[in-house]
This record gives sequence, structure tokens and C-alpha cells, in this order.
Amino acid sequence: MKYTYEEMAKMIDHSLLNPTLMDKELDNGCKLAAEYGVASVCIKSYYVARAAELLKGTGVKVGGVVGFPHGNSATEVKRYETQLACKAGAVEIDMVINIGKALSGDWAYIEHDIRSVCEEAHKHGAKVKVIFENDYLANGGAGLSGDDLKRCLCRISEQAGADWVKTSTGYSFIKGPDGKFISIGATEPDLKLMRASVSARVQVKAAGGVRNLDGLILVRDLGGSRCGTAATKAILDEYRKRAEAETAGTADRPRKGVLGKGGY
Repeated sequence: MKYTYEEMAKMIDHSLLNPTLMDKELDNGCKLAAEYGVASVCIKSYYVARAAELLKGTGVKVGGVVGFPHGNSATEVKRYETQLACKAGAVEIDMVINIGKALSGDWAYIEHDIRSVCEEAHKHGAKVKVIFENDYLANGGAGLSGDDLKRCLCRISEQAGADWVKTSTGYSFIKGPDGKFISIGATEPDLKLMRASVSARVQVKAAGGVRNLDGLILVRDLGGSRCGTAATKAILDEYRKRAEAETAGTADRPRKGVLGKGGY
């Protein structure tokens, strides 16, 4: 295999954010994360304390979300939400930028919003992933093309203290040509652009549309260090299956990963 099991597993932030997930399902999700040895769970804010309790001593980190999924909360609310999550046991924070302010070109607001969360999180020893929601930025804004807008947000995020820049929440929906709403999520061009637009200090996280092992491998090949997905079991079971086949000499030829199909 191109990468070890641990290298693949430690890329995964197991997503437990679907609004319909009940407490029992959240408990089971934390247990699955521990069983598979992933990097973290990314879990609903109210469940951070319970997740920290369940995952203590497992090596799996607890991540909380802030301003999720639309980023519209006031900056002080985001800061306080960060404080609460950290005190409850979160060591990573996934925050959503104010998308309307980004499209308006209010860069001072965007930087203050991100910096407020980063400073609060870092005070508690936690790290921050800044979510752009690239589906909404594709057509550009503030006089910038979509790509230039993403580059600008990468620079601002780094200046404000972000530890990661992240493509998506996995819960954005845009209207397609047929009138139906779709979610695209992480794409190969966006991951390349974001990796090239920050220094080596800042990592890149993919989210949305990574549902299989080939997609996860592609994220790593493109320089991503983390990936948000709810398909953890399927991805890592596939890794084990292929590793066994390779050992037995019956492995298929390498597959080509595909991104941008939407959803967690």
C-alpha cells in the first residue's frame, strides 16, 4: 500500500454532525472512532463533554464546531462558543467564516472574526480549522474571481492565526442547472489552490465528498493532512481489504481517486 493504515486513519476527522444524529448514535460514533484509531471526532457542540469522556485515553482527539454550518453568528458568540467547547474538552475547533462578509470584501471583519476564535482556542491549547465553504465562493465576490477570493481567504486565515484552512462543511447546497440543490464539497483544484496559498505552517483539510479510500489517498497526495468524513468505517475497512489482498498477491491495479461528489 502507498501509505500505512495509521497514516490513513490519522487523516480522518470522523464527522458526527448530521442534525438527526441522536445521543446513542453519537456515543456509537465515538466508539467507532476509537476502534479505528482516527485522528479525531468532529462532533456537535453540546456533545463535546460526553465525547471527551468516551475518548479519554484512546488517542482520538475531540473537535467542536463553531458558527456551524453557516458562519452567521456574531464574532463574540463564536468566541464564546469556542471557549465553552475548549472548557468541555475540545482540542480542535472547526469554525465557519462569515460567508456574506467574505463575498462583500469586508476583510477587516473576516480577519477579526477568525482571529477572535484563534486567540480564544490557542489560549486553551486548542487548534483551529477555518472553513471557507467553497461551494458558495465559486463565482467570486468583492471584485475577485472565485479562485482569487479563496487565495485571499487563505492569506487572511494565516495572518489571523489559523492552524488549518478547510474547504467545506459538507452541508452547503447550491442550485444546479436543473433547479435541484447539490453539495459539491472538496475538489482537487481547490485543494491544490489552498495548499499553494498558505505556508507550510498551515495545514489543509478537505471535507464533503470524500467517501472512499481512493478519495482519501488523493487528498493526501494533494497535500491535505485531514479529511472530514462520516464514511470512516467503509474507508478503513477497504484499506484493510486491499492490504490483505496485496500481501496475498491478489491486489488490483491502483485506482484513481475522485473528489467533489458532495456530502460527508
